[in-house]
Amino acid sequence: MSARRGYILDIPDGVPRQMAVGWLLLALGSLVLGGLMTVLIVLSRTPGIQDFMPWIDFFHTAIVVHVDLTVLVWFLAFAGVFWSLSTPHRAEAWGWSALSLAVIGTLRFAVSPFFGAGDPLMNNYVPVLDDREFLFSLALAGVGFTALMMRGAIFSWPRGALDSDGGVLRVGLYTAILAGLVAVLALAWTCWKLPSWLSGNLYYEYLFWGSGHVLQFTHTQLMLVGWLWMATVSGLTLPLPRRLVFALLIVGFLPVIATPAIYMLHDPHTAENRQAFIEMMRWGGGLATLPLGLAILAAFVRQRPAGITPEKTALVSSILLFGVGGVIGFLIHGANVTIPAHYHGSIVAVTLIFMGVTYHLLPRLGFEQPSRLARWQPILYGGGQLLHVLGLAWSGGYGVARKTAGAAQGLESVEAIAGMAVMGLGGLISVIGGVLFLVIAIRAMWPMAVRKSVSAYG
Repeated sequence: MSARRGYILDIPDGVPRQMAVGWLLLALGSLVLGGLMTVLIVLSRTPGIQDFMPWIDFFHTAIVVHVDLTVLVWFLAFAGVFWSLSTPHRAEAWGWSALSLAVIGTLRFAVSPFFGAGDPLMNNYVPVLDDREFLFSLALAGVGFTALMMRGAIFSWPRGALDSDGGVLRVGLYTAILAGLVAVLALAWTCWKLPSWLSGNLYYEYLFWGSGHVLQFTHTQLMLVGWLWMATVSGLTLPLPRRLVFALLIVGFLPVIATPAIYMLHDPHTAENRQAFIEMMRWGGGLATLPLGLAILAAFVRQRPAGITPEKTALVSSILLFGVGGVIGFLIHGANVTIPAHYHGSIVAVTLIFMGVTYHLLPRLGFEQPSRLARWQPILYGGGQLLHVLGLAWSGGYGVARKTAGAAQGLESVEAIAGMAVMGLGGLISVIGGVLFLVIAIRAMWPMAVRKSVSAYG
């Protein structure tokens, strides 16, 4: 463990590094596959263009695959990057098996719609296609991710966490693992306790509700680790003592402890259970993010580190967008597009910091240095998503329904149309920014891939 000053996660040699590369490839691959659906999703909701998009059923199927790839797989695969770097040379066959299951399951459910899988169900958190092949493949990927977390829980205990700033980062990574395992247990408990008369969309809505909320704390903990790491990389010295940062990372995990109590007090298919998890997220999500985010922004203002780097732009964009998403969360009233405005702000903030970490890791994992465009890509992507989120929030105030397209959206006022137009513009800008991220990352990785191919077959 590193004793140097600064929130730095060391990059080990050997198998842990190789596993990190494998999980990074899965993470980037999930974005590539999910991105194939993104343009059609955005266009199908943009005023003036939506009238030429008759594929409403495809719209819903595309949303299911897109969300599962770009939220579930992208986040958990990138978690695999973090956890591989923090797990020593132990149970390596276990680690490779987890990665293999996740890759196979992801590829199978991603292509299943092209082989007849359909019947999209637009439940929250993990939308599904009501199709045996899709569900089996999704479960297979889930087994891989669960194995990843179990290995990390057993072998990456953060001993001597307060001895260094890097040790504190490992606390954040470990609490993220624990939150993920609690989410898996919540899913198993819900599956066991749900009444047999539930089916279809309602069944999967209840099935993933509690576990989906808990899993957000895994993503948030990893985002905080990314914030701290990229703040150090950006040359910042935080105005917080190490013990306080340690305490904040523990506090960020504490709401998860309420999960068993929620299930003991309320059956998983009750309104009380749903509301309890909503309140957990609403009031628990900012316990650590707010003070750490403000501390990092204050350090930027006071210390003004010179130069523009991908790590800096990703860090600031992530903090600002997470703040916007958090504020919008308190404005939700009814089932309208204010809800996706809230969660897009939050999840894109996680994605932005993962992008910054990717840029930082690429040369340290043996790839090329990212191009100079990487400095501006987080601003383009984050700015587009900000417009997207604000457009959705504005339209939500005029009752525009969520999970709809075309005339079903109910665009009956100039204000609603204007808001959705801003949403469409922001969405298209963010698509460009997302594609640019993939181009930059793949270009940096490509030379090494070519060298290995030549070495293998030359």
